[in-house]
Amino acid sequence: MTRPASHCGSSPYHVSLVALPDAAVSSLAGIFDVINGAALMGVTVPAAFQVEIVGEAVGPLELASGVPICVQRAIDSIATSDIVIVPSVLLRPQGWEQGRYPRLVEWLHNMHERGAILCSACSGIFLLAETGLFDGKDATVHFSYARAFAANYPTVAIHPERVLVIAGLREDLVSSGASTSWHDLVLYLIARFAGPTSAQEIARLFALQWHQDGLMPYIVFEGKADHGDGEIQSAQQWLSEHFSVANPVEEMIKRSKLAERTFKRHFTSATGLTPLAYIQRLRIEDAKRQLERTDATIDEISWRVGYEDAAFFRRLFKRTTSLAPSAYRKRFRIPDFARP
Repeated sequence: MTRPASHCGSSPYHVSLVALPDAAVSSLAGIFDVINGAALMGVTVPAAFQVEIVGEAVGPLELASGVPICVQRAIDSIATSDIVIVPSVLLRPQGWEQGRYPRLVEWLHNMHERGAILCSACSGIFLLAETGLFDGKDATVHFSYARAFAANYPTVAIHPERVLVIAGLREDLVSSGASTSWHDLVLYLIARFAGPTSAQEIARLFALQWHQDGLMPYIVFEGKADHGDGEIQSAQQWLSEHFSVANPVEEMIKRSKLAERTFKRHFTSATGLTPLAYIQRLRIEDAKRQLERTDATIDEISWRVGYEDAAFFRRLFKRTTSLAPSAYRKRFRIPDFARP
């Protein structure tokens, strides 16, 4: 077990849970309750955590959703902390505003210099990235914020399909992905510092599950369309309605004004995917909706989206989503008791 450089002896691990106006109450309160699970639910664990909600000033703070929360301790009074967690934040319509929290960013940097492990839940990585500590390193973020994050912090390698990314020489930079993957972050911290048995007990207590299949099953494919290439945009628009036809790549090329090699080069440059890969993603996305919403067999869905070879479709589906079609249907279909 790797202890934070700031930790002393057998004392509880000090966890600073950062509250800021852009924070989402769900992850902040959830992290607080689960990491405090042992004390709250009477579970005996070999190592305890002392969790404090910290911020720029003590007292009530209204979060992004309008729900107030009480900041228990001001960051100026905290010299060291073993673990610092930034919860998910809600991006404003204009996007993330860099430089809005200079005191927090400076404090985060100081905590890391003094040995703290820095963690983010979901979009909390936007704030942590301002420290510059993630430059040239890997991280994850909610997949719906991935493009915005890449635009703000191009030097950070972002992996929105990953649940948890652990980086740094001391494994001291930890980020978790979309939404409730903060469960994985907290269970990881408990396993790392209190032991795997404690993590398993807390997981059972709160009915938490590790996202062991990653986040690809949750990601909805949206082809890049803001590239400004009118010819390719026209092809993409046609594909959105005709991806299941036979030989769609050839059909697109026939409809375009470009030679085959030129079309393929332009398409890949504009969308980031080859025409064939793009079509496969559209077909798999449509198959996902049919698995969720219809009773059609997998073979029938395969045929509907353009694949006569159902075995190939099954392999492609699992390669794309990390789940077999039957497993995907089981996970995402609305259960019978919840249907009208």
